[in-house]
Amino acid sequence: MKTIKLLFGFAFVATLFTSCYVEETHYIDEPPVSLNQLLSSYDLWYVDINATQGYGETPFLQIAFTVSFNNGRMYANNNLVGIGSQGNGYGVEIGSYDAYDRVLDVYHIIDGYDSFDVYQVDYNTIELYNPFNDTSYFLNGYQRANFDYDYVFYDNIHYFLQEYTAWEKTYTSNYGVLNDFDNENYLQFLSGGNDDTFRSSQDVNAYNINNIYWDFIGSYGVGNVSGNMYLKTLTLDYDFFDNEFFELSVINDSKIALYHSSSGTVYEFTGRGYIQYYRNVNVEDGKGAKQSEELKKRKQKTKKVENTRENTRSI
Repeated sequence: MKTIKLLFGFAFVATLFTSCYVEETHYIDEPPVSLNQLLSSYDLWYVDINATQGYGETPFLQIAFTVSFNNGRMYANNNLVGIGSQGNGYGVEIGSYDAYDRVLDVYHIIDGYDSFDVYQVDYNTIELYNPFNDTSYFLNGYQRANFDYDYVFYDNIHYFLQEYTAWEKTYTSNYGVLNDFDNENYLQFLSGGNDDTFRSSQDVNAYNINNIYWDFIGSYGVGNVSGNMYLKTLTLDYDFFDNEFFELSVINDSKIALYHSSSGTVYEFTGRGYIQYYRNVNVEDGKGAKQSEELKKRKQKTKKVENTRENTRSI
């Protein structure tokens, strides 16, 4: 996550909140540039997941926050850890592409071949229509210099919590009232499924995080704090116990602070076992990195709607 920058925040937020697409949308019928020129005209294309039309899913677009096109190579920011710095802001290389006429062919390193019809909505918005699943994704173009990585990070912090196999308690303040949460030493936020499941453990100094015994399970929710984008709330709803409520702040890409409201205690948790989604090959040691087995994907918060785009291909 890059150093916090507010200069472009308001413009970026306004774009995200106004990027809704309805039938009245007017498309550019005859784009003035070639598709290759259009795709490379912006450093980053933000995937506006809530504007998606159709009931299908394209896996690599469903997990990406941004995608980029650079001389036949395709990049994506699939993780929030390191966003803004990983790959100089582009993320990791996820495959290659060919662009011709108004067709984009993608060769993903894990998902394989996919193809899209590309429509230009306006000067910085494109529609990627997948004829194989009748679903359209809408992407907004930005240059790295005016892309608000911090806003994307904090607006999607729910997924940040899922990017570590476990969170280990590494600090407890010497002030605050004794409470049951003092005994909790590990937290885990699971991706996939209901996308809101957490587990906790009272294990001490677990050497191998894969051997942690998870004592409790429940659901969790992350909320906003009015007037403060960088402060969140975290509610842990235990299945057989009362809820625990915290104020959540991010110290860095691998450490969070939880202020326990009822006791006044501050805890710090450090992430262990970073999960990099669809990571690329490590060139230094020549070893290919494994794809995470977690089924992480971004959830569309808006109601899914039928795609009115007509499929003109014979497939």
